Amino acid sequence: MKVIQGAKVPIKSWCEHPEQDALDQARDVAALPFVFKHVCLMPDTHAGYGMPIGGVAACVDAVIPNAVGVDIGCGMSVVRSSLRDISKEELKKILSAIRHRIPLGFEHHKKAQKWDGFSRAPQVPVIERELDSARRQIGSLGGGNHFIEIQKGSDGFVWIMVHSGSRNFGYKIAKEYNQKAQSINAKRFPHLPQYHGEGGLAFLPNDCKEFDEYVQAMNFALEFAFRNRELMLEYVEQCFVDIAPCEFGQIINIHHNYASLEEHFGQKVWVHRKGATAAYKDQVGIIPGSQGTVSYIVKGKGNPESFCSCSHGAGRLMSRHKARKVLDLIAEQEKLQIQGILHSIRSKNDLDEASSAYKDIHLVMEEQKDLVDPVIELMPLAVLKG
Repeated sequence: MKVIQGAKVPIKSWCEHPEQDALDQARDVAALPFVFKHVCLMPDTHAGYGMPIGGVAACVDAVIPNAVGVDIGCGMSVVRSSLRDISKEELKKILSAIRHRIPLGFEHHKKAQKWDGFSRAPQVPVIERELDSARRQIGSLGGGNHFIEIQKGSDGFVWIMVHSGSRNFGYKIAKEYNQKAQSINAKRFPHLPQYHGEGGLAFLPNDCKEFDEYVQAMNFALEFAFRNRELMLEYVEQCFVDIAPCEFGQIINIHHNYASLEEHFGQKVWVHRKGATAAYKDQVGIIPGSQGTVSYIVKGKGNPESFCSCSHGAGRLMSRHKARKVLDLIAEQEKLQIQGILHSIRSKNDLDEASSAYKDIHLVMEEQKDLVDPVIELMPLAVLKG
């Protein structure tokens, strides 16, 4: 970890060489008057909207929608099966069954899915507007870097991993409350830099009703995202049982886009983890690699300097546009085929999710060895991308 000075509070970076855009965004966060102690950059950091992905910031009496992100509650779930071996033919059949059972990309279920959480939805307009479509979205993957992966663990067992979030809830909440925050800031804090459009660091102070609405909506999106991943794992488990009968253990389910009220350095603060995961002492976490590299089950070390956080994955090495432009389709396919991975790189449009578009997960883990301990390595066998 290195310390970068030059703003109201220092930046503590577990990324040895953060890209300039991410560093500039971190400096903007560090200059805010309510930011507490320091700003953290995880080893997978890269530029995002307002605050860098792989960023952690603690705020006193304020939340920043763009420091949570547009996919509120995006996270990882993983479960271990009782299988020690699985054939290529079984994997292909399971992938086919999953495609028929779980909507991928921007597809939704044709019928509403059951979840008792819908009856607990807060009376916040943005939530109420999205409830009907959310009933068909829950249990669906989404697009971008979301995935379902079947893996072989270093413990000898076959595992299932799911990466997904709150679907349209997170996007709509983030956009609406970023706009509301911009309006509030322009009226109440005209001396601070003003932001317009999708970017920036507009914030909601805790003495306004919009703060309460955002926190309620965000927490509901977290609950929805948690159940979304859990439901998909249940569907995948059924696909397994039909083709390769087995049993399953306890689900590990974590978020990496959220804000929560926590105590650090003797102060109650809103810790924003955007593309970052909680890593309290002995807390079990998940750090995925890419579809061509290992992922990790980890245990947190509770490092106070990171606000008890760690990376949420390998992190992007290049933008989606650049990956599609510069990576070689045949070379990326061969890289995965040599490893025997049933992958999702079908055309040049898929190269934004090639393993070469991501940072070296081994370097990422080395840079955060004071934040987490690896417990189990998970090597991909078969991958479905959103």
